[in-house]
Amino acid sequence: PFFFFFLIQKRNMSHRKFRAPRRGSLGFLPKKRTKHHRGRVRSFPKDNKADKCHLTAFMGYKAGMTHIVREMDRTGSKAHKKEVVEAVTVIETPPMIVFGIVGYTKTPRGLRQLTTVFKEELSESCIRRFYKNFAGSKKKAFTKYLANRNTEEGKKNFESQIARMAKYCQVIRILAHTQIEKLNLRQKKAHIMEVQINGGSVQDKLEFAQGLFAEPVAVDTVFTQNENLDVIGASKGRGFEGVTHRWGVKKLPRKTHKGLRKVACIGAWHPANVTFQVARAGQNGYHHRTEMNKKVYRIGKGFHKDQEGNLVTNNARCEADATDKAITPMGGFPHYGEVKEDFVMLKGSTVGVKKRVITLRKACILDTSRKGQEEITLKFIDTSSKFGHGRFQTKEEKTAFMGKLKRELKENQ
Repeated sequence: PFFFFFLIQKRNMSHRKFRAPRRGSLGFLPKKRTKHHRGRVRSFPKDNKADKCHLTAFMGYKAGMTHIVREMDRTGSKAHKKEVVEAVTVIETPPMIVFGIVGYTKTPRGLRQLTTVFKEELSESCIRRFYKNFAGSKKKAFTKYLANRNTEEGKKNFESQIARMAKYCQVIRILAHTQIEKLNLRQKKAHIMEVQINGGSVQDKLEFAQGLFAEPVAVDTVFTQNENLDVIGASKGRGFEGVTHRWGVKKLPRKTHKGLRKVACIGAWHPANVTFQVARAGQNGYHHRTEMNKKVYRIGKGFHKDQEGNLVTNNARCEADATDKAITPMGGFPHYGEVKEDFVMLKGSTVGVKKRVITLRKACILDTSRKGQEEITLKFIDTSSKFGHGRFQTKEEKTAFMGKLKRELKENQ
């Protein structure tokens, strides 16, 4: 009987699987440090001539995260008509300055740049981008072009280049830079990017682009609430990392010789080399990444004066929460500070650390799901301190609960 019992036990015993799904995706190779600190738009949304002329991308700076409360409006969901709490990212987006127009012709080998024109004057923050050491330079960039641009001959040349674009080009893009001096980032060099103009004929695009020279372009003229955006940027850098954290491979048994956070077998004897599919230690983070279809929960207006000359700062006010408060949490966003300019609030997290420049692009692939088409109505935006266990939404609320501090009482005496 014991022998039969032993056979039954042996039959039920399991063994180690010889195959398992691979750890980590090969779609993101090579895992190396990106060459583009600013997120690079590799393709713009498809152009439709029937639409009105509009810009397709914008730049902002990541401020930090908070959470919101809203009532879900998604038919078929178990949370339909119920309150949900969701994490959001705040990206500060001061108005951008358009300073040039670029025309491209389509060739069998892709787009070819035909010509570029610039406006009559360029700001110092823009010119700094063309130097590695602006302070030690002669500061001569664009001096001859701008001197000629303001003459009669220069104006005629500008018009002739615009006429060439209208005749030969199929794609029109504008050159725009951020107003980095409006933010407290201790950086004077603006970020520059090309933004494609979609909609209308080529002549319409050129007229639209020249109209943008007059004044800064605000983010609410490019994006709208409830729209889905693609977020492009460089992820948070983590340096040289081991194979367990970099690829998520399984740790070896506890008693393994010379460490257990390793890959045991890195390949067969032949071929006598390590193939690229094998997980290895190396650079982790600071990779160029594009995240698609992030929902816009709010496009907020920065601090501004109303018609009566009063300063308006209540850009975090909601219908259900009538408290006059700004989007900046108490004590400021950690490692960023105060948000005083226009901002975009996106659902969930975004790539990169605080203060990093983020490129926002109109969605290339439209999200037609119920989730993507949902209307967003915020009930509450959290502005408690993000530097600890924040309890109070505003300074006035804290004062009303805590009373005066000891030092304030001494000052009054």
